[in-house]
Amino acid sequence: MVEGLLTKGYSVNVFDIRKGFENDKVQFFLGDLCRKEDLVPALEGVMVAFHCASPAPSSDNRQLFYKVNYMGTKTVIEACIEAGVQKLVLTSSASVVFEGRDIKNGTEDLPYAKKPIDYYTETKILQEKEVLSASDPEKNFFTTAIRPHGIFGPRDPQLVPILIQAAKSGKMKFMIGDGKNLVDFTFVENVVHGHILAAEHLHRDSPLCGKAFHITNDEPVPFWEFMSRILTGLNYDDPKYHIPYWLAYYLALLLSLVVLLLSPLFVIKPTFTPMRVALAGTFHYYSCERAKRDMNYKPLVSLDEALQRTVQSYPHLCQAK
Repeated sequence: MVEGLLTKGYSVNVFDIRKGFENDKVQFFLGDLCRKEDLVPALEGVMVAFHCASPAPSSDNRQLFYKVNYMGTKTVIEACIEAGVQKLVLTSSASVVFEGRDIKNGTEDLPYAKKPIDYYTETKILQEKEVLSASDPEKNFFTTAIRPHGIFGPRDPQLVPILIQAAKSGKMKFMIGDGKNLVDFTFVENVVHGHILAAEHLHRDSPLCGKAFHITNDEPVPFWEFMSRILTGLNYDDPKYHIPYWLAYYLALLLSLVVLLLSPLFVIKPTFTPMRVALAGTFHYYSCERAKRDMNYKPLVSLDEALQRTVQSYPHLCQAK
């Protein structure tokens, strides 16, 4: 986000709990997202705020999710209004409408999930509702939410490193389902492009006000094909064996019940969960038509180029042959 904004000539302030990178063109502000007095100095004189902060989805700290994603977002809104910020663009998630069942070319009109797949998603729903309802022309304050899906790219600390770790431990020999389920994956530069377009098109009487928008690569791909291209690109074997979806789901459900029963005695963090089975074995891809219409969105980087650039950026994870 920072690099994309600087490339377009914008001046940038960054607020974070710690300084995660060096850039002499950026003014850094450190503090607690939930403390308005920490936030306001970073927002003074700012026209647009991008709210991208969240604990990693892989965390199991429910209290932290609620504090950052919900309470922190309420504080961000209050601080923006107090500092005179005119536009707030939220990084939301397409998972806010996903309940573990197939979604094919889903639109933004789908209802929020009544049974979210995890607590991260549950708090992202609360967060998005809070931001979109805060759009208020009388206060000269306009909000929108970007819903990316399956973000990946160079320097990603989540998807690729976790996938390679699973391959090293022998957990990537099996694919769940028949391997035909289509999923959206979105290159990080396209996600950034969507955010910046949203900020540039957000204004009084704009169709973006108080609305959410899917941003993807607009190229749904079989889930296991995508995973295989990363694995083989880094010299690992792709999955060869199929497990029926229903069998994998009920095995994961049974395991989660066993973990729940044993939780008073042992601390166990299973990686084979019903949520992960659903993500790997169902269709979940989304329409970008609203973003194309209302903010002229078009992906800048194709999926083929994005995969190539991503794999090439991880030479340290490449297995010697």
